[in-house]
Amino acid sequence: MAKKVTPYKESGEGKKKQVTRMFDTISGEYDRLNRVISFGTDIRWRKRVVAILASRKPRRILDIATGTGDLAIALKETGAEQIVGLDISPGMLEIGKRKVKEQSLDDTIEMVIGDSEALNFKEGTFDAATVAFGVRNFEDLRKGLKEIYRVLK
Repeated sequence: MAKKVTPYKESGEGKKKQVTRMFDTISGEYDRLNRVISFGTDIRWRKRVVAILASRKPRRILDIATGTGDLAIALKETGAEQIVGLDISPGMLEIGKRKVKEQSLDDTIEMVIGDSEALNFKEGTFDAATVAFGVRNFEDLRKGLKEIYRVLK
């Protein structure tokens, strides 16, 4: 059995609730903070992921822990017909949905609330799955990775 990680043991909340609350709180500043803290590495990393996936020509992509949707939006460049951005934080998803709508990508990109450790998709639904920086926030890494594997073709 995998060990569950709880960042703040004294809080009484599990990791998922803590992570959700934290990202809801910082959602409005997340993009700016991410650029500064990563020294722009996040931008270069996304370009690399897009280049790798584009060569594989996926039709359906799941972007887990999509946050404000930057990777999901960048994945449009792969030529995928459908991209689903999934996140546990309603605050982050709201920003992502706004960005998708502003760029008129709602016909290709769907932003949904969900738990990476209990994906609400049938087995073999996606040609590719991405997780930018969200793996660090999985409560049970093994369970999350099993779920990703399950929904891939």
